[in-house]
Amino acid sequence: MRLLLPVVLLFMAAMSLTSCYKQEMGFTAIHHYNQNYNFVVKTDSMIIFENPDTAIYDSTIVYRGDQLVVAEIKTIPSDTIDSVWVKLARDQMSQGWTRECDLLSNVAPDDPISQFIDLFSNNHLLLFLALVVVVSATYGLRKLYRRDAFIVHFHDISSVLPTLLALLVATSATVYATIQNFAPESWRHFYFHPTLNPFAVTPVIGLFVLLVWAMIITGIAVVEDVLRRLPFGSAVLYLLGLAAVCAVDYVVFSVFTLYYIGYFLLVVYLCFAVLRLRLFLGRYICGQCGRSIKKLGKCPYCGAINE
Repeated sequence: MRLLLPVVLLFMAAMSLTSCYKQEMGFTAIHHYNQNYNFVVKTDSMIIFENPDTAIYDSTIVYRGDQLVVAEIKTIPSDTIDSVWVKLARDQMSQGWTRECDLLSNVAPDDPISQFIDLFSNNHLLLFLALVVVVSATYGLRKLYRRDAFIVHFHDISSVLPTLLALLVATSATVYATIQNFAPESWRHFYFHPTLNPFAVTPVIGLFVLLVWAMIITGIAVVEDVLRRLPFGSAVLYLLGLAAVCAVDYVVFSVFTLYYIGYFLLVVYLCFAVLRLRLFLGRYICGQCGRSIKKLGKCPYCGAINE
């Protein structure tokens, strides 16, 4: 009996630790954060209370940009608004509690990728950007077209890279909206634990990260290719027009895919882009005036000889 008692106590202690570990892992799986997780305040200010009780009004105010760490998490079943309360610490003197719903609406994970995601996940911002981008891009592209400037899809250069970049942006926006529709929890986990490694996340998130890398690499190649093919002034105008087209692609496909129309639009856009590209491949650019010519020799526009 004397030997059995310590063994039983040790077993009970081990079971208690295992139970706490399982509870902690269960909370992380559902909420995607836990103790010692770092947040940053994204709103102007947020109130945290001394105790997790609405009857206690002693509070501390934290402000935009303040870094907070999760010190403790408590469940209060009697709270009809939100049973999960989170204790936050800015420093040793500034600590307090808030409901999880209030916490998540006022903070973002303390990671630049998460904050970038948070910025572009704002629906009101997205709609505002959609309006600004479409109006600005339409006006700008119309002005460029009237000036007979080079524009991707319409008066393009003999290169596949700009069209490829535009298609990558459209595809990425479609995949992003698809994740929002069909795998929101995967995206939520990625939001709390972002990474640029496409092989460290779920396949659908990995596909999106791969597309982001492809856009970055292709974008760098496009700038180099356009500057090599066009005079500097024409190159700048072309790149500005390409940026406008990509912005419209992002807005249109990220919004319309949420309503399942984007998949059809993506197929139509792919066919349109490929057909338009075939019209311009194999053409040359005059080294003097920068206009598109069908063959080497004398430029029909300025008379310069291209060899």
